[in-house]
Amino acid sequence: MPPTADTTLTISLPPPPSGGTLPAIPIRADPDELSGPVAALASLGLEDLRIEWRKLYRSAAPVRLSRDLLQRSIAHRLQEEALGGLSAAALRQLGALSRSLAATGKQPPVAPAVKLKPGTTLVREWHGRTHTVTVLEKGFEHGGEHYASLTQIAHLITGAHRSGPRFFGLRRTAKNSSRGAADGE
Repeated sequence: MPPTADTTLTISLPPPPSGGTLPAIPIRADPDELSGPVAALASLGLEDLRIEWRKLYRSAAPVRLSRDLLQRSIAHRLQEEALGGLSAAALRQLGALSRSLAATGKQPPVAPAVKLKPGTTLVREWHGRTHTVTVLEKGFEHGGEHYASLTQIAHLITGAHRSGPRFFGLRRTAKNSSRGAADGE
């Protein structure tokens, strides 16, 4: 049965904490279960989208927000609630960037990405075994195999998802940002 303008999309939210923002919600739904409610948004009129906005965001929708942006924002919020939002670390980083911009009026400097030249060799010891990676024109070589990213290699070595650049000491850790890559992580 196709959705109608009377279709109501509801997701119950916990009340926001005193700080005013909702906490990160852990994954609790199958992404395929969202296809119906998200598709139903396309059939809703502007006023119905505003009603859905009010239910999800607990405030009135911005007056000048177009129907398309209302629909996209509501779909994003549905996905965020069902699948989880930004990590606590990402929220802290965004908050720090926002406070810095508000205080200085300038965008804070961003650490430049490490540029690796082809032929560079990265060495990492993991559980008593030394792993060597060679930087190629496109990708990386490890154990005679070609990989598109360092993260793939870090996953292969550790058996867990890890940041490849961080695993190989190319990025600073959040806990100790004063140490450089040369110090080893």
